[in-house]
Amino acid sequence: MNKGELVDSIAEKADVTKKQADAVLSATLDTIMEAVSRSDKVTLVGFGSFESRERKAREGRNPKTGEKMEIPATRVPAFSAGKSFKEKVAPDKSES
Repeated sequence: MNKGELVDSIAEKADVTKKQADAVLSATLDTIMEAVSRSDKVTLVGFGSFESRERKAREGRNPKTGEKMEIPATRVPAFSAGKSFKEKVAPDKSES
């Protein structure tokens, strides 16, 4: 599903126009990205959490030459799925 298809689905489920759905989705994504870039954690109960994580410096290899190289430390965005999201994707068969 791409952004356009997501906007269409949101518009249908929320009974709003596609333009309104696109504006709300874009504002939501922008707000999450801004918060995570400030090192804030965004938690949507049941869905998941967005946060930035520190990635340590490490040794890697140049794929063309095979030569060892140092990959510097950096911050990366991370998402952790919430319990409801995980259960929706992979339902627990033992509870059936």
